[in-house]
Amino acid sequence: MPLTAPTTLAPRITYGAVLGSPYVARLLGGTLIGRLPNGMAPVAILLWATTSGSSIAVGGLLSALYGLASALAQPVKGRLMDRHGQSAVHLPAALLNSALLVALPLAGPYGGPGLATVLVVVGGLAAPPLEAGLRALWPSVLPDPRLRHAALALDTGTQGLLYIVGPLLVAALASAYNPTVALAVTAALGLVGTAAVALSPPSRRWRSERFEDQDADPSRRLATPAVTLLFVSLTGIGFAIGAMNVWSVSMAEHHEQDMLAGIIPAAFSAGSLVGGLIYGRRTWSGTATRRLIVATAFFLGGWLPLLALPAPYAATAAVAVPGAFLTIVVACAYLTTDALAPTGRTTEAYTWLILSIGAGQAAGTALAGRLAEQPLASAALPAAGAAFALAVLLAARRRLSPTGYPQRGRHRPRSGAGTRRPDHWRQHPTAFL
Repeated sequence: MPLTAPTTLAPRITYGAVLGSPYVARLLGGTLIGRLPNGMAPVAILLWATTSGSSIAVGGLLSALYGLASALAQPVKGRLMDRHGQSAVHLPAALLNSALLVALPLAGPYGGPGLATVLVVVGGLAAPPLEAGLRALWPSVLPDPRLRHAALALDTGTQGLLYIVGPLLVAALASAYNPTVALAVTAALGLVGTAAVALSPPSRRWRSERFEDQDADPSRRLATPAVTLLFVSLTGIGFAIGAMNVWSVSMAEHHEQDMLAGIIPAAFSAGSLVGGLIYGRRTWSGTATRRLIVATAFFLGGWLPLLALPAPYAATAAVAVPGAFLTIVVACAYLTTDALAPTGRTTEAYTWLILSIGAGQAAGTALAGRLAEQPLASAALPAAGAAFALAVLLAARRRLSPTGYPQRGRHRPRSGAGTRRPDHWRQHPTAFL
């Protein structure tokens, strides 16, 4: 009879096990529904403006202002969540955002473009920071690092669906009814989804660990060289995405196939979803920083076939490859941010990550628009953004390595509620992922 019991392999992680864990399906589903306005509102605002007699230029400006305001306000809302909890930020933000979207159609007869601009900007500023909030909840909801790994990949991979389902839903509502109904449905979905998250026990209990005089203590400062370099690199990831969106429109015009403008980004998002599902089912060796660099290298490689100016079908298939690695890049970036951020400021750091990608996306969109008439240059811009991201990560790899992590991002629920991260997670937060 053996002196030691045989080693039992850990059960394989399945998405059924992840979604079957308490509160996971509610939090993930609520966040996706609550974030649908991110994909719906810009399109609904544009359609409302044009049907109300404004030009496409004015509608496009209002749409852009909404997205820009939403991105710029993320760090402020993240810091408020770190200080006051999630529900205290999510619920008032969602109420104000939804109210302003519903009120927007009143701007035409009563206030004109000036009032419309104010409503759009304030509405964007009030958009609830659900994405960063969800990432901050995973450690207390899923103490098992393997389940948390799969949940993060599932969470990140499904984000692309917002920008496929959202615009399609707005188009269907505007066609069947009118853009005012599309704005009302957008507002309702945002409010319902946010309420599902904010009223859940994990969100109500969640509190960041707090420290006095965080800004006065250098060890509590968020803008360290490592964090700054990480976020600078992520602007290159966003640049590639923004340039790809404009390139798809150029492809549609060049080949006289209007559907390409939607099909190519949809293929990219589908690749992201599939890549995330595959990535989340395995436990990977090595650190999150190393995987971030490797995934960024593959992300860059995936864009290179576009330099051959492929035909529409080949181009659609090609963009699915960098899309598949986008989820891995973003998931590993969140893990690295979690390890680098000072204790008690992780949610704020997540929002800066989101802002970095969004700022890069805006820059990529702007430059690609200027070069849209030059096919080779337009096709090369996504690869240029990815190359920039990889170059910065390689230059910063020593600062981003686990041995160089000065702080660990940690959060806690209220006393007596939830579960703190296990000690082995705090000692080496990338050991399991």
